[in-house]
Amino acid sequence: MEQNTKMVSGPSKGLLQSEDLYQYIQETSVFPREPEFLKELRHVTASHPRAMMATSPDAGQMMVMLLNLVNAKKTIEVGVFTGYSLLLTALTIPEDGKIIAIDVNREPFEIGLPVIKKAGVADKIDFIESEALPVLDQLLQNHGNEGSFDFAFVDADKVNYWNYHERLMKLLKVGGVAVYDNTLWGGSVAMPEALVPESMKPGRQLTIELNKLLAADQRVQISHVSLGDGITICRRLY
Repeated sequence: MEQNTKMVSGPSKGLLQSEDLYQYIQETSVFPREPEFLKELRHVTASHPRAMMATSPDAGQMMVMLLNLVNAKKTIEVGVFTGYSLLLTALTIPEDGKIIAIDVNREPFEIGLPVIKKAGVADKIDFIESEALPVLDQLLQNHGNEGSFDFAFVDADKVNYWNYHERLMKLLKVGGVAVYDNTLWGGSVAMPEALVPESMKPGRQLTIELNKLLAADQRVQISHVSLGDGITICRRLY
């Protein structure tokens, strides 16, 4: 069983220099606590050509803890892919909890949807196939939505991360948490530019700029964590 788990976990998404150490963390602390439905969705996603886009299980474990710490009931997800992070959120929030899930492409979500339905949490999810900014702006048109969300997870187009952040600072309640994925961009943020592959350079620059903006944003308490491809946790202070 452990061998099979190793095989589907794929190469490390994290920045640990030791693959053995990454596998140790996964097998000792992450996989034994991973719910069966999440395991199934991870297995289903493993054969997808863009499987590396999925939330890493260790980052997912951290998200579950954050969801519990803020007693999340009403959440937003920007960028869904096959739905690993969406499913873990739906499994964690209470029965009457709701998730607004936004993605420009429903097709990958359809891969994970049978598992989500099998887990009995599909009714908690409002999936919207759309660019995210118009949806967030529409939510803000209803003043009752301001300060009403407990948690947000963003794993989408990097060019708009700051635009998402500005809107989420209005939608999240004080004390609410936003989590941004890919904030280390494969470690390239710390590489000399000359050594960065051309394909990574645009995302690297956007990520560097975002990280500076988040670090200077006095509205939030932040923690920049080297899980997966880097996640930045922002807790709204006011």
